[in-house]
Amino acid sequence: QVQLVESGGGTVQAGGSLRLSCVASGLTFSIYRMGWFRQDPGKERIFVATIHRSGTTTYSSDSVRGRFTISRDNAKNTVYLQMNSLKAEDTAVYYCAASSSAWRATEPQQYSVWGQGTQVTVSS
Repeated sequence: QVQLVESGGGTVQAGGSLRLSCVASGLTFSIYRMGWFRQDPGKERIFVATIHRSGTTTYSSDSVRGRFTISRDNAKNTVYLQMNSLKAEDTAVYYCAASSSAWRATEPQQYSVWGQGTQVTVSS
């Protein structure tokens, strides 16, 4: 069974940090590009960051660049999102996803496997 399971969400004050983890099972993790998206209730799922299958290249959205860092450990089948200097507008459900695209993938439809999401709440 192919599965992505996120963890690490919670409530934090503005300016604080959280690290999200996403563990993959049932797929060959090292051949997939991985991404993080976030979604507010009633709104579209939007791109946060993506990392190449090798871990050598990353790309982040303008809104989080310089504050969030995506990384991966292929030996542990895990992708991370380190979130620093959190703002109230970062509050959302965060999802990890897997894509077979070899190129930068920033659209949800480019990802074929999704986790169930983890809530991040930043209080001001």
